[in-house]
Amino acid sequence: MEISVVSTRPFTDQKPGTSGVRKQVSRFRKTHYLENFVQSIFDSQKALAGAELILGGDGRFFNREAVQIILRMAAANGTRKVTVGRGGILSTPAASHLIRTRHAAGGIVLSASHNPGGPTGDFGIKFNVANGGPAPESVTAAIHAASLKMTHYRIAGAPHIDIDHVGHQTLGEMEVEVVDPVTDYADLMESLFDFPAMRALVRSGGFGMRFDAMHAVTGPYAIEILEERLGAAPGTVMRKEPLADFGGRHPDPNLSHARELGELMFGRDAPDFGAASDGDGDRNMILGRGFFVSPSDSLAVMAANAHLIPAYRDGLKGVARSMPTSQAIDAVAEAMGIPCYETPTGWKFFGNLLDDGRITLCGEESFGTSSDHVREKDGLWAVLFWLNLIAARGQPVTEIVRDHWQRFGRHYYTRHDYEEIDSGRAETLMDRLRAALPSLPGRQFGSLQVRAADDFSYTDPVDGSISSGQGLRILFEDGARIVFRLSGTGTQGATLRVYLERHETRPDQLDEDTQAALAPLIELAEEVADIRNQAGKEAPDVIT
Repeated sequence: MEISVVSTRPFTDQKPGTSGVRKQVSRFRKTHYLENFVQSIFDSQKALAGAELILGGDGRFFNREAVQIILRMAAANGTRKVTVGRGGILSTPAASHLIRTRHAAGGIVLSASHNPGGPTGDFGIKFNVANGGPAPESVTAAIHAASLKMTHYRIAGAPHIDIDHVGHQTLGEMEVEVVDPVTDYADLMESLFDFPAMRALVRSGGFGMRFDAMHAVTGPYAIEILEERLGAAPGTVMRKEPLADFGGRHPDPNLSHARELGELMFGRDAPDFGAASDGDGDRNMILGRGFFVSPSDSLAVMAANAHLIPAYRDGLKGVARSMPTSQAIDAVAEAMGIPCYETPTGWKFFGNLLDDGRITLCGEESFGTSSDHVREKDGLWAVLFWLNLIAARGQPVTEIVRDHWQRFGRHYYTRHDYEEIDSGRAETLMDRLRAALPSLPGRQFGSLQVRAADDFSYTDPVDGSISSGQGLRILFEDGARIVFRLSGTGTQGATLRVYLERHETRPDQLDEDTQAALAPLIELAEEVADIRNQAGKEAPDVIT
């Protein structure tokens, strides 16, 4: 096998964010761009030499071509074995599971998650470490440093590798194993949940459900689990075929992008249960008949009812949420007498807590929840958790959530996204707001009095690492909050995310419209940050 050493120069835009590097496909197809970043992984992660690597992605445009390049580079860099999902497909949680069960040195996951796909869409790549989770900041920093020193990369001059048939091949001295991307993950789910009870529910004739795979990676997984193993009616899985462009739509599980599911669930003769997942299978949306479950409420309800699920009957060690996620889970943790950790945004921050045995469940407001069964958020796991919960409680989604509010109060919560803001203007807005924070404590805004205002910083309780500059918080005496962050998941301009929350415990005030309930906070956020003038936006682009 001939190995080429190709001269190259560094690219200055390959610093991994919370989910690796995401760029438009055209950027990744630029000569040497993908190869440079992959070489920076091999250069900085020496444990990959002589070890096993897991490889796969969400099937978006450029996925198959990228898999072939990475296989040839892995062989040239001394990797002993690469295990790849058939067709180059692996959902992100399934990749995490394979890394863990095969004791691999790590994995390369090809996805831009909920971002659009196709030739004019986005592509992404990230490295997951040996625990199955996204690389921590120390690892991403090392990868970035290696990318800035790049002078050459190594690649084998090998023929095209057949990734469409399960089996073993060799590429020089490296073994390539193509595996069924679904089976191991489906077996894991069957070990966690009460499949007989769920099977009885979906086959009862009085229960209807729909799952929107959004022409993304979870289609084959949902068919196997929901329709084959649980016996849901054929057609339960909507938009089941993975497509390179996701059918021309954003594979983002919210009411805007899963509109057919939303219309169905809020229409006449709606099914009892609806759900959706995203491009790479790590996010979820949960719906009842005429009812949307906010991701923050979903996490809290899961924690409060975990004892009804076989895998969690012995209790939860603790829970965790990202800082912008609502404090609904905090109320549950306090009632249960278990720890609740508040971390920065980014699933990698949960990894140390999970590995150290401090938490069992964790989640983010951005439609992501999971547990200690993998080290990624897991969309189908969340759907199955809810399905198991419905079977165990014998109640519909709406009643389960309303009962939860009656017990713990309701955390009215929303996120307003201002997208594709000029990056310079977005940074200026945040800098101005950051400079104003010290003057806010003690100020009165109508009925709201500011208790504290800060730029969130996190000290990891396991390894002592510090992550600063994680979001600007305005905290009020009554427990309400406004949080401002710039997102790192987009590929064009900057996205300003504004999170608003207040807690309501009066039983007769638990059914108000969310935006109406939060109107005073929404107006105050605009006033304090001067969003119209600073960002040039009259209104949010997306409200969730």
